[in-house]
Amino acid sequence: MSTIVGATVAAEEERAETDAEVGAALTQRLLEALPSALELLTIELGHRLGLYAALDALGAATAADLARATGLGERQLREWLDQQAIAGILTAHGGEYRTYQLPAAYRPVLLDPSHPLHGAGLATMFAGVGSTFDRVSEGYRRGEGVTFAEFGRAMRHGLEHTYRPGYTHALPVWMEQLPDISARLDEGGTILDLGCGTGWSTVALARRFPNARVVGVDLDEESVAEARANAAESGMAKRVSFVLADAGDRAALAGAAGGHATLVTVFLALHDMNAPQRALSSVADLLEPGGAILVGDVKVEDEFTAPAGPLDRMFSAFSVLHCLPATLAEGDGHAHGTVLRAPTVVEWSREAGLGTTTRLAVEHPTWSFYRLDR
Repeated sequence: MSTIVGATVAAEEERAETDAEVGAALTQRLLEALPSALELLTIELGHRLGLYAALDALGAATAADLARATGLGERQLREWLDQQAIAGILTAHGGEYRTYQLPAAYRPVLLDPSHPLHGAGLATMFAGVGSTFDRVSEGYRRGEGVTFAEFGRAMRHGLEHTYRPGYTHALPVWMEQLPDISARLDEGGTILDLGCGTGWSTVALARRFPNARVVGVDLDEESVAEARANAAESGMAKRVSFVLADAGDRAALAGAAGGHATLVTVFLALHDMNAPQRALSSVADLLEPGGAILVGDVKVEDEFTAPAGPLDRMFSAFSVLHCLPATLAEGDGHAHGTVLRAPTVVEWSREAGLGTTTRLAVEHPTWSFYRLDR
């Protein structure tokens, strides 16, 4: 008996030691995540206050130089400059009155919103999530959603800056996967760009297909207003139009498209639609014979996996904090969340009365692409 008891005690002690190690590893993981999270907010601070742009214009500057150029508090700027240098984002030279400089290699990342390397929008998006956290938390308590508009300018612009480079530079490559549709649009036709946000996908489509009519559709009033302004600033106001409408409103889509569409695009928006099958059904009825729907949505595993890789982790967390609350706020339809897996796209397509769903061979770090046919 004493041998059995001793073995049991030893096993429990070993299990407790293992549990402590596993718990300690999670604590360490949280500790390691905190610096990156905080640094994202300091990057957004620099972006929002125009500090990177001012420093870039000055070339190399002290805290006093930057304070004179921006009119901001020198003491706060000295702290921010030191932190940015400690984080390896700025370079610092000298002692007490040191100068700081933005490396040329980081300029497109932080200052050029159309450059393929631009990444400042990720910090802006993170700030948008953080600024709405209390409202999201309260929504969980009440079983309510949080409207996209409540996430505010930071979320709107964070999404814009994150995905604009892809629309600007990669969209023509994406369209190579639809050679028949591209050939038709080269001659003319109509494109409906659903969930167009601030309009850069719509503008990119119009640039790629100068003979086509391109209409952006979005449910957020501020996004549509900014889309029109962005199109005008890009010299494309006569080439594109924007409509404030629900993607599931068949009549509104028919009016916007003039009754038919050669191509419908849905970039990172299908998972955000409160009734995605209804939206797909509405545009399916508008497709010309031989027309198609191009969906670009999140790149995740085809099946639930736990624990999962970094993309599933990122999109799942984003769903908890943004996409699901925003979709719930749109109505009583199906609120899916960010993690849209390939089998679900196929299922929604079939339920909408569409025919073939094809996963396209498009290289993208975070998106998967699908062609949906009638």
